Amino acid sequence: MAGRGKLIAVIRDRNTFTSFLLSGIGELNKHCHPNFLVVEKDTTINEIKDTFWHFLNRDDIGIILINQYIAEMVWHALDTHIRSIPAVLEIPSKERPYDAAKDSTLFHA
Repeated sequence: MAGRGKLIAVIRDRNTFTSFLLSGIGELNKHCHPNFLVVEKDTTINEIKDTFWHFLNRDDIGIILINQYIAEMVWHALDTHIRSIPAVLEIPSKERPYDAAKDSTLFHA
């Protein structure tokens, strides 16, 4: 990835994902893996966790944005991440406001 910027990966619900996709954030890498996951009602916790781990291990991703309520579903995976890159940022969803007291990334120093 020398000489090229890093991507932002997104794990979000459908209601709040559309604006990110319209802004051009969606991309496939050379192996046709997307840098996003849209979490639907039938998306399993294992799918979310596996996607999160996949994003952590990609060398082209610098930031992972995840809806806070989705992060709560896989908190054990987020808790084990201690590297600064990719940075993991919990963000609000359309229906669920952000609660700083629940943000696991704020408690890692």
